[in-house]
Amino acid sequence: MAKVNISANRATDKTIRAIDRKREQERRKMFRQAKDHAEPLAAKLVQRLLDKEIIEVTSVTNIRNAVEEQLNKLGYLEEFELQMKIAPVRTLVQDPNVVSLYFTQYLIEDLINHPDMNDIFGDDLDVYRAVDSVFRVLRPPK
Repeated sequence: MAKVNISANRATDKTIRAIDRKREQERRKMFRQAKDHAEPLAAKLVQRLLDKEIIEVTSVTNIRNAVEEQLNKLGYLEEFELQMKIAPVRTLVQDPNVVSLYFTQYLIEDLINHPDMNDIFGDDLDVYRAVDSVFRVLRPPK
């Protein structure tokens, strides 16, 4: 009978794969919930950003529709596209919400060019906190 070879690297690799699987499942669940509740989340996010004076817009409806459209596309993003989008803000906070990171960068990078968007105020952390105050409901409890 052969002796089972258990090495530290094998145990470490197994643990890392388990953590990665858990994070991937959590992310897929959050994306699914975001898509399922796109309309109310978009309305709440735009209202929160307006209330906190983070954004200044000419048409709330058009901005809300753009955010809702992005929420619906979230589940279809490729891993590379997602990682490229959140890379500039990945280290903004410890243990970040991936949906909040994505939408923070979406606001700063893409939505600023929307014809109905006048300006975005505050730094990246201010935008993240406002976005995360809406999207933290998507994150499963620890």
